[in-house]
Amino acid sequence: MDLTAQLTSELTALLNKTDLTISNEQVSKLVGYVELLHKWNKAYNLTSVRDPSEMLVKHILDSLINGPHLNGNSFIDVGTGPGLPGIPLAILYPNKNFVLLDSLGKRVTFLKQVVYQLKLENVTPVQSRVEKYLPEVPFDGVLSRAFASLEDMITWCQHLIDDKGRFYALKGLYPADELDSMPAGIELVESFTLTVPELEGQRHLIELKKIK
Repeated sequence: MDLTAQLTSELTALLNKTDLTISNEQVSKLVGYVELLHKWNKAYNLTSVRDPSEMLVKHILDSLINGPHLNGNSFIDVGTGPGLPGIPLAILYPNKNFVLLDSLGKRVTFLKQVVYQLKLENVTPVQSRVEKYLPEVPFDGVLSRAFASLEDMITWCQHLIDDKGRFYALKGLYPADELDSMPAGIELVESFTLTVPELEGQRHLIELKKIK
């Protein structure tokens, strides 16, 4: 079995363990993304995960599982790295728009190649530091797996949403201490405990909003 067929079979089996509804074309694009990531990783060192089968669990499923909890149509993935969670979510939701922001040129070069090869019309890769990126219209949601703390995410990304927008922080363990020490003007909307098939360890999605 070639790599494409193997990954398609493995990803389909993983998705069958979730409540996600996804087409064969979307599975094909997700596999195509993993293959590009695996290929470019050798030269660009985009992720510490080297095995494409592991990428399916640790990157693809771990991103997709957040999708049903995101509200709105326009999102920015801050510190996206090689496009996580933004690329998998953009494939899952072709009618939503995603800006993928990273300060490192090689990552943005990779993302532009992904967008081109997979024909992703709802993804815009941008090379910029987050504090210098000024959107014309506030986003519905800020996504991040990258920030060390909720406080950092809020501090650096406040200008990207208005009081209708949401911060979505992808976390491992429930960040009780971080939630206790959030800046003023921010409140917890909801915390989602997520189950990622075949992934060890806890996963949480933390949804925050601004309050007047």
